[in-house]
Amino acid sequence: MVLPEGFVVPPWYMVVPAAVILGGVIALLWAIEPPVTDRTVLAFAPWMMFGATLHVLYKMGAFPSTIEPLFTAPMVYVVTAIIAGLAWVVGVFLHVGGLQPTIPRFVGVAGTAFFTVFTMFALFRSIQTGTFDPFWPVITVVIAGIVTALAWLVLSLWFTDVAATTGTTGALVVFAHTLDGVTTAVGYDVLGAGENVPLSLLLLEAGEALPTAEYVGAGWLFVLVKVALALVIVGLFREYVADRPQQGRTVLALVAAVGLGPAVHNVLLFTVM
Repeated sequence: MVLPEGFVVPPWYMVVPAAVILGGVIALLWAIEPPVTDRTVLAFAPWMMFGATLHVLYKMGAFPSTIEPLFTAPMVYVVTAIIAGLAWVVGVFLHVGGLQPTIPRFVGVAGTAFFTVFTMFALFRSIQTGTFDPFWPVITVVIAGIVTALAWLVLSLWFTDVAATTGTTGALVVFAHTLDGVTTAVGYDVLGAGENVPLSLLLLEAGEALPTAEYVGAGWLFVLVKVALALVIVGLFREYVADRPQQGRTVLALVAAVGLGPAVHNVLLFTVM
C-alpha cells in the first residue's frame, strides 16, 4: 500500500457533480488551450497552497458538517482544481477582452487572495484557541529555502542546460519537495508528528535505524531522498520541456503540486494545531 491513511470518499451526490464539473473545466481549458509558461506555473503556486489551507481548516473543524466532506483528502484537491481551473478560464477571457494585461497575473493574484484570506482565518482561529505557534514552521521554511538554493546552485553549475531549460518551473519543483521533506522531518523528529504515507514512513524508519539518528535525527535521509528525487525528475524532463514546453511545464506543475500541497499543509498545521 502506497496511499496515505485517512483518505475519505465523500457521498456520491458530492463526488459525481464534482467530477462532472472538473471534467467540464478540463474540457474547456483543452479547447481554448491557454499558454503554459514559467509565469503560468508560478501563478498556480498560491492555488496549490490554497488547497492545503482548505484541508487544514477541515481538520480544525471550521466547515459546516453539510459541506465538510468536500474538504477531506483527496476531495479537497478536486475542489481546488475546479476553482483554480475556473480562475484560469476567467483570466483567459479577461485577457482576450483586454481587461487583463496577462493571464498569469490574474491567476496569481486571485490565487494569492484566496490563499491569504483562508490562511488568515486559520491563523486567527488558532490565536483564539491558544494553539498558535509559528516557531518551527518558520524554521522549516528557512531551512527549505537554503537547501533549495544550494541544490539549484549545484544543478546550475553542473547541469546548466537543465536549469536553463526548466527555469522557474524546475526551481518550484525542487523547492516544493524540499519543503515537504523538511517539514516532514521536523514534524517527525521534533514535534512528534506521525507519518501516514507508508513509503515516507519507511524512509523515516530507515533513517531512525542509522547510527546518525542519535545526533541529527531520523528525517535527514528523507530530506536527502526528496531533494535528490526532485532534481532527478527535473533533469529527466529537460528534453520534454525543450521539445514540448507547454505539456512539459504542465506535468512539472503537477509534480510541484504533489510536493507543495503537503508541504504547506504541514507548515500551517504545525502553526495552528
